[in-house]
Amino acid sequence: MSLSRLSNRDARWKEYRSPSRFELFTWLVKGQMTESQTTPFEFKSRLILTELLGRRAATLSELTDGIREVPLSSIYHHTHRFLQQHHFLSPEPPNDFAYWATNMLNDEIAGERLASIDVTQFVKLSDLRKRFLQLLENYQAERSEAAAGKGKNFGSEARCPEGEEFHFMGSHIFVIPTGKVAWNVADFVDILKSISIHSIYFHMFEAKLRLEKGDNDFSIWLRSAGRTEEASEISGLDPYTFTLEGLREKLLEIMTDASS
Repeated sequence: MSLSRLSNRDARWKEYRSPSRFELFTWLVKGQMTESQTTPFEFKSRLILTELLGRRAATLSELTDGIREVPLSSIYHHTHRFLQQHHFLSPEPPNDFAYWATNMLNDEIAGERLASIDVTQFVKLSDLRKRFLQLLENYQAERSEAAAGKGKNFGSEARCPEGEEFHFMGSHIFVIPTGKVAWNVADFVDILKSISIHSIYFHMFEAKLRLEKGDNDFSIWLRSAGRTEEASEISGLDPYTFTLEGLREKLLEIMTDASS
């Protein structure tokens, strides 16, 4: 790696540094940290390293086996990839499993059922995996029973065209500080206006499901600050129906309406 590339990388990491002890002390002296809110909110972002897991599927049974055995990071990746890569699309396109079943296997029923899974209802990736497996296993059992009822052998199942196999992938997530810290709700709103959409994504999506906190970071912090109304309203949002910029606007709208 060249010295220039190292310098550029160091510059990027400096941009995301946490506040120094001197800055923290200065903020305390200025009274930006109140007694009622003793824990500041530190905005974070993330870097993603995507990897091929070396596993692929050409049939619905192979897809089911893969979903059962791959790491949970792969389940998260294939249910959020569209949103991470195409944050300007709304609503979010179907998960990768549904897209592949519909377009590569030409199995519209399986695709529709996979697409019907509401990711917002889950706070654990293990439960989301179980739901995919339950749906796929039930669907395949229904097909077998229907074929048997007609006196037919289920036979070999449909395979995708060569070269269109489903490749299971996973993501390594590296959490990084942005250097932006909110000591009170006014600071929070101020920073929210300009913080990176990647930070909004991390706190709204990854905190709840990938990190399994049970709720988004914004609601958790606002609740601790005594702003239960805004916290509940943000918790009740379906963030998958917004673009990330649209989600920022909605969050600001909630905070502004509550303050007026």
